[in-house]
Amino acid sequence: MTTERLDDDQTRAAAAPSPYGAGASGCPVHAGGRMPLYGPEFAADPHGAYAKLRAHGPFAPVELAPGVPAMLAIGYDAALEVLRDDLTFMHDPRGWQETVPPDCPLLPMMGYRPNALFTDGTVHARLRGAITDAFARVDNTTLRGYVERNADKLIRLMGPMGEADLLKDYAVVLPLLVFMELFGCPPDIAQQLMYGMSAIWEMEEAEKGNAALADGVQRLVQLKRQRPGADITSWLIAHPARLTDEEMAHQLVVLMGGGTEPTQNLIANGLRLLLADDRFAGDLSGGSIPVEDALEEILWTDPPIANYAARYLAREMEFMGTVLPANQPIVISFAAANTDPAKATDQRTGNRAHVSWGAGPHACPAKSHARLIASVAMERLLDGLPDIELAVPAGQLQWRPGPFHRSLQALPVKFPRVRNADQSWGAQNDALEQGAEPAEAPPRPSVYAAAGAVHQPPPAPVPAPRGGLRAAVARWWNGE
Repeated sequence: MTTERLDDDQTRAAAAPSPYGAGASGCPVHAGGRMPLYGPEFAADPHGAYAKLRAHGPFAPVELAPGVPAMLAIGYDAALEVLRDDLTFMHDPRGWQETVPPDCPLLPMMGYRPNALFTDGTVHARLRGAITDAFARVDNTTLRGYVERNADKLIRLMGPMGEADLLKDYAVVLPLLVFMELFGCPPDIAQQLMYGMSAIWEMEEAEKGNAALADGVQRLVQLKRQRPGADITSWLIAHPARLTDEEMAHQLVVLMGGGTEPTQNLIANGLRLLLADDRFAGDLSGGSIPVEDALEEILWTDPPIANYAARYLAREMEFMGTVLPANQPIVISFAAANTDPAKATDQRTGNRAHVSWGAGPHACPAKSHARLIASVAMERLLDGLPDIELAVPAGQLQWRPGPFHRSLQALPVKFPRVRNADQSWGAQNDALEQGAEPAEAPPRPSVYAAAGAVHQPPPAPVPAPRGGLRAAVARWWNGE
């Protein structure tokens, strides 16, 4: 989406004045008045933290990691102006990189890569053109089919269990399976890529995760140059922009990283809202599934990427009453901007003026694809398991710490056990029902296990215990 094509709702919302007031929060403030965005206190109550930060005005001083300062754009107008102005606010982080140690855990997420996310001007236009052209070739009917087919398989695996963690058993796995098909990615490479992406999003083993990503995308590019198919990777390779292997690898990193983790969070956060919020409970019990309304609510209040899209200034400048330093990240808080008190509204149905997809020349190039994946995933789950409910009170659900994402740690649910009549899955489910208790361990370790040693030959099939949902997913994954 270009600046000229911003939603009319978004443009109208930006026109209103934006007063800021102080709020209360239990989130600690470090020396120098900088609030950390990486601890459990922030994860537990980010909106309380944003309320306190509003005392600074449209920009507030924060820490992204211990000792790594940044300015957070928390005002709607401020965020929108920064997102739109690519001439003043640059995407290239290399000036900032010189100020942090080489082992900084933020570098895999924020360090320079020659891709469309970290470039400007003609370079960005060339790379962005290849990406938008490739995604334009994705047929919505085909994409819906990918989601429905893989969602139904996961639901059939969960059905006989009577309980599940919808985050790790469904929301994490489903986007991975869909992206495997979209990018023509075989399972062994997909496992490696997902391990790498999870590691850098969570800033745990970030360096190792970054190496896994680099190795995995190089393998995928080599495979598709030898055996092209009807997939995004092959279309990027064949594009008139003539991307090099290095450029291909870096575009794939940003596309997969920006597609899988945020999509899984959008699915899980949307399901949490539908199952926990009284505003939607009546619709669910009556057979109506207000998925689009829930998605819009989540994108306004708990977007899957809460804070990201860093911009940089070549020199210090005053902007909207705040002095912004040179070569320090100016991070967009999509969550705080969307909930700016000056823009508060109870009418969110059909209102897409939020900035959760970004704005300007660097806005998300695949927002319609992400919405389709999330909405179909939620519809399919609630259709397939209509009596599903949370297994714990909503107030007991925990959030993963981290400055960038808004992600649950788990989404435990229970439902009446469903006997699977599908013969292709029946034998597997019979074995599950006659076997051990459902495994509590999530499938994530088995999905990622093959990526433990990067820069090695293709990983072996994922090992997993022979009983329970985790084992069933692993055996299906490995083609058994």
